[in-house]
Amino acid sequence: MDKPNKRILSGVQPSGDLHLGNYLGAIKNFVSLQDEYECFFCVVDLHAITVWQDPATLAQKTREVTAAFIASGIDSKKNTLFVQSQVPQHSQLAWAFSCIARMGWLNRMTQFKDKAGKNSENVSVGLYSYPTLMAADILIYLATHVPVGEDQKQHLELTRDIAQKFNNDFKNDLFPIPEPLILGEAKRVMSLRDGTKKMSKSDPSDYSRIMLSDTQDEIIQKIKKAKTDPLPLPDNLVAAKSRPEALNLLTLYAALSDADTETVIRNYAGKHFSQFKKDLGDLASSKLAPISLEINKLMNDKDFLDSIINTGKEKAISVAEPVLKQVYEIIGFLSR
Repeated sequence: MDKPNKRILSGVQPSGDLHLGNYLGAIKNFVSLQDEYECFFCVVDLHAITVWQDPATLAQKTREVTAAFIASGIDSKKNTLFVQSQVPQHSQLAWAFSCIARMGWLNRMTQFKDKAGKNSENVSVGLYSYPTLMAADILIYLATHVPVGEDQKQHLELTRDIAQKFNNDFKNDLFPIPEPLILGEAKRVMSLRDGTKKMSKSDPSDYSRIMLSDTQDEIIQKIKKAKTDPLPLPDNLVAAKSRPEALNLLTLYAALSDADTETVIRNYAGKHFSQFKKDLGDLASSKLAPISLEINKLMNDKDFLDSIINTGKEKAISVAEPVLKQVYEIIGFLSR
């Protein structure tokens, strides 16, 4: 089996409306990677159901994420866009990896502790074990690189551990040890109402986040009302890091303008937030409003979206099935 040199797998959950954090943390980076890597981008609906989802809404949001991929500039002819649950090899490999991974590894996953909180005895088994499915998502395509946010780095380390243990246990070199790609200035997009908290669709305040469905006026208004402090803008990165709301807005400007945060800080050092917020609102609306319009247009063409999803499914299966077949042979399962 020929192994890829530069192949990416990444995905976005269809568990709710997409916001600026989803765009800057994932989708925008996907667009920048498609000319350099062979890319597999999926809607990870199996991960979404680790918590209960309304079935009709889940189907709607699955198409919406696919539309967001395309509207943001991902070329469906150049890349493989697909829905995770439609490629059964993900789940099949995940079971094998559940028998490779160690309980101690999963017990160290801080994201499970954060999400489960004091309710850990009542959450789904899937919420606990989904890092093994994430490993299968990546390794079923022999992916060499994975774009990850700060909160997923630990899960990629688990993927690397699983790949190494499988290779060592069965004395083979089937799985590559995937490398992380941490891209862009906005590695963690924070709330517009509290710069110490991650932007989230569960926040009770609509003004805490910018949604990809927001109109141009809504985006400008949310930036205008974003929380700041009474001081002028900082003149260096060290000072900015002690002011979370200021740093968040400066980072957003950098990410949206493809600049580095230090350059943005120098350009606005000592200026008032009123002018900076106007510039940021204009920038954000100019970048995001066209994406929103295109998503709405695509969502009105269900047949087109489903044709993209079906084509992606077939391509994904054609790559995943030979890998699963080899895994089964290595393990000792009878040939299918």
